[in-house]
Amino acid sequence: MSDVTTVLGERLESRTARGLAQAVSRAVRDGVLDPGTKLPAIRAVARDLQLSPTTVSASWSLLARSGAIVTDGRRGTTVAEPHTASDRYRQALEHPTLFSLDLSTGVPDPQLLPQLDKALTSVTGATTPSSYLDPPVVPELVAALRADWPYAAEEFGITDGAMDAVDLAIQCFFRFGDRVIVEHPTFPLLLDRLEAAGVEVVGVQLDEEGMLVESLEKALGTPAVAVILQPRAQNPTGVSLTRPRARALGEALRGTGTLVIEDDAAGSVASTAPLSLGEVVPEQTLHIRSFSKSHGPDLRLAAVSGSRSMIGAMNARRQLGQGWSSRLLQRILLVLLTDDTAVTQVATARHEYQRRRDAVVAALAEHDVVVAGSDGINLWVPVLDESAALVRLASQGIGATPGTPFQVLPEKSGHIRVTVATVTVTSGVEELAGNIAMAARAGRWTGGR
Repeated sequence: MSDVTTVLGERLESRTARGLAQAVSRAVRDGVLDPGTKLPAIRAVARDLQLSPTTVSASWSLLARSGAIVTDGRRGTTVAEPHTASDRYRQALEHPTLFSLDLSTGVPDPQLLPQLDKALTSVTGATTPSSYLDPPVVPELVAALRADWPYAAEEFGITDGAMDAVDLAIQCFFRFGDRVIVEHPTFPLLLDRLEAAGVEVVGVQLDEEGMLVESLEKALGTPAVAVILQPRAQNPTGVSLTRPRARALGEALRGTGTLVIEDDAAGSVASTAPLSLGEVVPEQTLHIRSFSKSHGPDLRLAAVSGSRSMIGAMNARRQLGQGWSSRLLQRILLVLLTDDTAVTQVATARHEYQRRRDAVVAALAEHDVVVAGSDGINLWVPVLDESAALVRLASQGIGATPGTPFQVLPEKSGHIRVTVATVTVTSGVEELAGNIAMAARAGRWTGGR
């Protein structure tokens, strides 16, 4: 038995593909398998650990998908270098140059955020907690959230943004090798986080009403720990679930035990009314609403609802770290959600974002560029060649986001994401649409003689 298989045998708790994958992960975490360490051949591992070669091969496949090991043909299989950055997210945000018009950011227009004056002056010593033992969520904030929540949720929590809530759910409810169903395309940072957790990511296509029911049912043919979706203004496509589609998806998931994680990242600036699969399967649903785009990215707050046991597990996990999200910021958010002036400002932003999106979509249609989706600040623009499109736009001083980092399934055609949050109707929409249309038709130069 080799040194490597000895190490793995000491950590092998389950004689399954997942058990072996977990043993490799523990060995890496314990520092006894260094990056670059060559793993023995599959048959050697199977012989030494008395496993079938099929089991070892399946385990290696799990580890390769998670990025824990790298297979390089004749050079064999080695332990991968640890991830030091979110690869997909980094690719999506990587800028080779500065742009005079940067439409790659995915962030809201600062001019459309509500003013904080009243919210800041309302926070006094009497409303500021003075103990580590105070409840993690301000009770008045929960009451305000319930008034506009898409279903009768049992319990609420507050996290440091939507991805913090997703990350907590991953830590609490996912295990290495679990299957997770996501939308195709979807947010790159989510894919980075899932791959880092070592889960198997399964993509399901969207249409104009959201995730396809038949495709979801097919994906559920093999048990999945969770389905993660964006119920409205989906990033990057701008697709929002219709109520009939949401109910159909809920019925498909009823009784499966599969967790539903809904990331309502657009929140209050989405034109679509709030909706959730929690209307059908409340006991399976974690519904997350971010306030970054509607009330300010630096608030770093999101609300999450779920069953008492799920929210309790997430709160318990937070006690190992930051404990709670700032109650001071929660009080500020409470004022922004209940003050008439702030509510009006958010409503104005919602209508203006829709107006800007509609203007750009209509202008693109004049150039025969058809964009799917109908909500939010992002456009998912089909292009002949992604790289050529980005270069063409960059030559005009326009930045956009490559579509590849958003993709889960193979695509025959390319896309770019264009954020129109800051594109006012008076800022040259027709010229912008013309430039995007030219970029959409740009093709890779193949050379010649």
